[in-house]
Amino acid sequence: MSKTKTIYICQSCGTSSPKWMGKCGNCGTWNSFVEELVEPKPKVAGLVNAQRTKPQILDAISSENRDRIITADPELNRVLGGGIVQGSIVLIGGEPGIGKSTLLLQLVLQTKGLKTLYVSGEESEQQIKMRADRIKKNNSEIYVYNETSVESILQQIEQIQPHVLVIDSIQTLETSIIESAAGSVSQIRETTHIIQQYAKRNNLPVFIVGHITKEGTIAGPKVLEHIVDTVLQFEGDRNYNYRILRTIKNRFGSSAELGIYDMRGDGMRAVTNPSELLITQRDEMVSGVAVAVMMEGMRALLVEVQALVSPAVYGTPQRSATGYDLRRLNMLLAVLDKRCGFRFGAKDVFLNIAGGLRVEDPAVDLAVVAALLSSYDDVAINNKFCFSGEVGLSGEIRAVNKVEQRVAEAGKLGYEKIFISKYNQKVKSDAAEISLQNTVAEFYKRLF
Repeated sequence: MSKTKTIYICQSCGTSSPKWMGKCGNCGTWNSFVEELVEPKPKVAGLVNAQRTKPQILDAISSENRDRIITADPELNRVLGGGIVQGSIVLIGGEPGIGKSTLLLQLVLQTKGLKTLYVSGEESEQQIKMRADRIKKNNSEIYVYNETSVESILQQIEQIQPHVLVIDSIQTLETSIIESAAGSVSQIRETTHIIQQYAKRNNLPVFIVGHITKEGTIAGPKVLEHIVDTVLQFEGDRNYNYRILRTIKNRFGSSAELGIYDMRGDGMRAVTNPSELLITQRDEMVSGVAVAVMMEGMRALLVEVQALVSPAVYGTPQRSATGYDLRRLNMLLAVLDKRCGFRFGAKDVFLNIAGGLRVEDPAVDLAVVAALLSSYDDVAINNKFCFSGEVGLSGEIRAVNKVEQRVAEAGKLGYEKIFISKYNQKVKSDAAEISLQNTVAEFYKRLF
């Protein structure tokens, strides 16, 4: 009989080594190797394994359209692609305290007729009850189970027969098959595999909470994200109340969706109009403020861009950007200097995306340029104007995608005029006037 051997496994990427190393050669993480015992599996002849399954003709396989479970959370339904798919495994990752447990508990409390087994390896039953009382929702079909053994959890599933299983969190589970500690790469991989096999056989949808590392990735082996069907990232700024549920992977829908929530004392409120959180409500018009129409996933959002241009007090002008790429800001300043003759070289430039949101859509460029020029001339922009366009190095305003959705969203929120590229000429709108722009120099003359 083969002997049990000892290996060292990196807790960040899962790389194995016969000896301990201070730094992982694969991911570069320091002090991440942990000793684990590995028992070799008995060898089975390849011909024996080959008889377990037989190949099937593709046309002979039935394509079943299983009904999705429509929850009481419209934002989660959107992110999942229309509801919970039977037998799917959904992994939700996020920073500690961001609201992952609150979101899942609120989900099962709000959805009536959804028998749920809520497994918690981190909190006691009393703590979960306190959170449920704070949410102020009631559901008599929720079973709370404080356990970390996968074998015990499967026994309770057989007895209760729940419609949904919630595991908080996967890093706390362990199985007797593996001798390493809970949270190790081997335990996470094996426990997830066991749960996946049971869920697929019994059409049981499972929500799994996963911790993240300091780099922002989900802790554990990368194979964890390959095993599950859907990976959701729950993110937000602690200084603001909003939270974003972003789709990273989805086998049953689009991977470009996101949901937005407002974090309150009584739980999460689904935000159907995200622009209400991202645009400052003010009566007077001030310089350096422009509204951009951007796309986050498949939905259009309006965000407020704030710029401040002032004479440099010190010898070297300052450049600062919050929520926007600083390198792209420097590029736009160079374009304004070269193509339009604005001298930003002796000016301090500060840029901020209101609401704490970080934007990556190139269509925000035109609003950034408008805010910079507004602050440079100290002339306010009409608060009923909005902008959507990408700025190129030659000073041209380039077309952006999904412009119909952007124009429709601007008109729906009461904006009277939207500035876009002239290469989006086919767009028509009855709600808002469309102004087509060719270059930054032409845009400046029309705006001011």
